[in-house]
Amino acid sequence: MQLEEEEQVTKIPALDMRNLLFFLTAPDEVCPNKDAIRQQLLQRIEEKNMLPFYIYYCEQFKIEPNPELVAKMKAANDQKLKELGDKIEDAEKNHGENEIREGLLAKAEFYAEIGDKEKAISQFRLTSEKTVALGQRLDIVFTLIRIGFFWDDYDLLNRNIEKAKTLVEEGGDWDRRNRLKVYEALLTLAIRNFPKSAELFLETLSTFTSYELFDYKTFIFYTVLINIISIDRVRLKKKVIDAPEVLTVILEIPYLSDFLNSFYNSNYSLFFTSLAGITLMMKKDRYLAPHSYHFCREMRIRAYAQLLESYRSVQLKNMADAFGVSTEFLDKELSRFISAGRLHCKVDKVGGIVETNRPDVKNSLYQQTMKQGDILLNRVQKLARVIDL
Repeated sequence: MQLEEEEQVTKIPALDMRNLLFFLTAPDEVCPNKDAIRQQLLQRIEEKNMLPFYIYYCEQFKIEPNPELVAKMKAANDQKLKELGDKIEDAEKNHGENEIREGLLAKAEFYAEIGDKEKAISQFRLTSEKTVALGQRLDIVFTLIRIGFFWDDYDLLNRNIEKAKTLVEEGGDWDRRNRLKVYEALLTLAIRNFPKSAELFLETLSTFTSYELFDYKTFIFYTVLINIISIDRVRLKKKVIDAPEVLTVILEIPYLSDFLNSFYNSNYSLFFTSLAGITLMMKKDRYLAPHSYHFCREMRIRAYAQLLESYRSVQLKNMADAFGVSTEFLDKELSRFISAGRLHCKVDKVGGIVETNRPDVKNSLYQQTMKQGDILLNRVQKLARVIDL
């Protein structure tokens, strides 16, 4: 597996620009160097003459646009659009369908590059109507998906993911099939469908080439985190911990190796320490930040449950020492998760003991079947009354 970033697909729109905007909205403790990031963002905007994105940036932070900068970028964009329009006109008069399509595509990519979302979408759809080759139509859909990621437009994302699936079934090549899995993996991660996302990341672990979305280290970071919260220990060991693709770069990613291995090896004190670092890293990621609290909570529950599986009862102090926390903190944590039905145990505070009370699986299934049977019977009775009438 070649780990060097190869720009096989044009990075339009530039998703890293949207990441910079995200950093400016993050809390100061997560992103303290906002002045440098703001300067970098504005420099990139000016270099690419991203007037629509600049207006959006000003609206987001409620600041007045620089009139001189606006005039400069508008003039540059008008000139570029005139050149693209002349190219399309020349193609229509003197060349064939391929040249017309290339001109339309260049104009669509220009709109996407400067951050004009609506015009980009409209122009890409127009280009798609002039496109016959299946691979080229798929590439347009992939660009629309990236526009969806750039603008957090989940309606655009879902519609084009489904469209891409349909086109792939018509005969998409191997590379585009794998690329689609990565795009869907990122979407399902963003909407917190972690089990689906975990499967898709695993399926593309040895075939990743979607550097237009993120680099390889980020891909491994996502793969490890989403799978550690989604799959069982046996699969985690086989598919993630021992995966050569993960082993190649995991030590280059802060906290990740300690987090993964301490969880699997039941080194809970190191697990809690690395979880704090991982949570901070998640807060710095545009797609993971909304889920950082959920992830931290769920991983603590998984760790508590994993330890309790091995014992019928355990001293509260011993369990607290294992996690490197106080007995008071652990008592509050366990009580909260027990009352929510997330942990099957009870705390004897007087005796200082945590006793497990694993649910009877057969009895639970029986109760669930009886409940569903009662619901079905009630519906049949209601239907019978309607038919009698």
